[in-house]
Amino acid sequence: MSTVPTGQAGTAPAASRWRQFYALTKPRVVQLIVFCALIGMVLAVPGVPRLDDIRLAAVASLGIWLVAGAAAAFNCLVEKGIDARMRRTAWRPTAKGELGDGQTLLFSAVLCAIGSWILYAWVNPLTMWLTFATFVGYAVIYTVVLKPLTPQNIVIGGASGAMPPVLGWAAMTGDVGPEALILFLIIFLWTPPHFWALALYRVEDYRKSGLPMLPVTHGNRFTRLQILLYTVVLFAACLMPFAYGMSGWLYLAAAVALSAGFCAYGWRLWRNYSDALSRRTFRFSLIHLSLLFAALLVDHYIPY
Repeated sequence: MSTVPTGQAGTAPAASRWRQFYALTKPRVVQLIVFCALIGMVLAVPGVPRLDDIRLAAVASLGIWLVAGAAAAFNCLVEKGIDARMRRTAWRPTAKGELGDGQTLLFSAVLCAIGSWILYAWVNPLTMWLTFATFVGYAVIYTVVLKPLTPQNIVIGGASGAMPPVLGWAAMTGDVGPEALILFLIIFLWTPPHFWALALYRVEDYRKSGLPMLPVTHGNRFTRLQILLYTVVLFAACLMPFAYGMSGWLYLAAAVALSAGFCAYGWRLWRNYSDALSRRTFRFSLIHLSLLFAALLVDHYIPY
């Protein structure tokens, strides 16, 4: 990636410039968002999807990807000063001054507008409005208001990150069913222990940034206790798809094994902290959510 000095945005070669814009969309995060939305889409369709269902899911995924990328770009714009002070994010084009504020804002607006139009015209208005509300919740309410204001930013702002399955469900059915809300609850409860595990071993970064993350405001031990408690509550939530009848025994076995593993990491972290263990807990949280939803997907096609 090109390193254009601050104030000289616009001088990079076209290929390098497109890579910078692409980096603003936080591709790996958006991939997880679209994956979770796809889970909601698949579960909303009984049995094997028809060709029309596949086409609708593909169009909805594109629209959600564009709006999610727009929210990520707006986040990079708002937090460019904070990102520049953190080793984990200092490479971002906005933090390095490689892209100007006007360029980033226009890029975000164009992605949001195109994605919203696709969802409204080719999917349904409910999905468009829910996706746009998620954009506002993440880019404005979480990034601008909550994140610099309260150590509970991750908990409250986690509602935006938990929306993808709801968006996927709405795209295929035109409404929001209880099944979608169960998926929402799982991601909502998964988000705090996931991010706090990261914040524990990145605490100095967050302290330098000035953000009131829980390890900074309440200390290491309190944060570790919160992680443990959330993994226990999350365990219960992960059993709800089976209890409600939207999944079978394969999912239940996967949910118990994965959630027990997450609780074990939470217990070990609370009892005997190390940065290495915190890093492993963070990585396992990603495995937990990915395999949990993959099991839900596979289970959906098993005839019981």
